[in-house]
Amino acid sequence: MQHGAPDAYGRIPERNISDGDGVPCRHCLKNVEAGEPYLVVAYRPFPDLQPYAETGPIFLHARECERAVEVESLPEILASSDYIVRGYGSNDRIVYGSGGVIATDAIAARAEILFERDDIAYVHVRSARNNCYQCRIERG
Repeated sequence: MQHGAPDAYGRIPERNISDGDGVPCRHCLKNVEAGEPYLVVAYRPFPDLQPYAETGPIFLHARECERAVEVESLPEILASSDYIVRGYGSNDRIVYGSGGVIATDAIAARAEILFERDDIAYVHVRSARNNCYQCRIERG
């Protein structure tokens, strides 16, 4: 999309200039600095369309940036006090009863508890205020 590809709705990304506050790039997982251009795109973090395949806005640096390295710690963009943490099955559907608003410093522990269940394949971390997709935690 940083090269002009359409978003999940087939639209060209919107372009804005960051004020430096609360514009986390979902590709590099770093904040877009004040004065830098960024893209607002519709993103669906699921492989196929289906009733549980939520689509929502995310931000990306307008310039190319390196994809965040997969690590075993939470990304620095998770600066809010709490987030929705919710499990999904291998069929990409919500596993009912797995979701909750969790304090940021308890996200890793909550993911570990969820991964004790055989029916949870991965976990999404989403904004507790707006349900925006933040990142995915893999079983591992």
